[in-house]
Amino acid sequence: MPSKKALVRRPGPRLADGLVTHIEREKVDVDLAVEQWEAYVEALGTHGWQTIEVDPEDDCPDAVFVEDTVVMYRNVALITRPGADSRREETAGVEEAVARLGCSVNWIWEPGTLDGGDVLKIDDTIYVGRGGRTNAAGVQQLRAAFEPLGARIVAVPVSKVLHLKSAVTALPDGTVIGHIPKVDRPSLFPRFLSVPEESGAHVVQLGGEKLLMAASAPKSAELLADLGFEPVVVDISEFEKLEGCVTCLSVRLRDLYA
Repeated sequence: MPSKKALVRRPGPRLADGLVTHIEREKVDVDLAVEQWEAYVEALGTHGWQTIEVDPEDDCPDAVFVEDTVVMYRNVALITRPGADSRREETAGVEEAVARLGCSVNWIWEPGTLDGGDVLKIDDTIYVGRGGRTNAAGVQQLRAAFEPLGARIVAVPVSKVLHLKSAVTALPDGTVIGHIPKVDRPSLFPRFLSVPEESGAHVVQLGGEKLLMAASAPKSAELLADLGFEPVVVDISEFEKLEGCVTCLSVRLRDLYA
């Protein structure tokens, strides 16, 4: 049976100092962000996910975006080497968490950089965004870690947004969804569906036809509901001010060995 565990990490007191790259900085309400994070975690739990809280890193403003620190394939955890120097200390606690879960642990080594937000898995195909935070050496090391396990690695350019999954994610049937102005090469994906809002491109598959989505994408939620999916909406406005989305606030571990 597939596992339904998710790593999460509580926002720290310095959240408002988090990095922004492609948007203008806005004031972040840290107290509201904590409330939104708790509602996000509750939504995962309501839909059958066991959340595992990674030890906080209060000195790292972006640590809540836990997805960037590790990439999972089957039972193998690839600990990343984030492209931003200020995020390198975030990985140690995540490494401890996945090791406790019995994962086989590998690492991205210098000069490679890789952010987990640049990795989109669809069955055994792994798309990796080559852009501002993930470099060529990081892509090569991802290949070396996962191709021997049966994965097919497809590198795609990312220049208009922070991470690949800032531009595209995937529906349960494997269709890639994205907001066209933010996607470099939609033609690289065998099946692509355009959505009307940038944040509508971000979904977390909760199981069955249920999709965790941001409240900021009502038109996209309506479109996906019309196609037979079930949007589960959460407000993550304070994290969106830091280029965050529903995918980067957790690491879903779907294929752990029993």
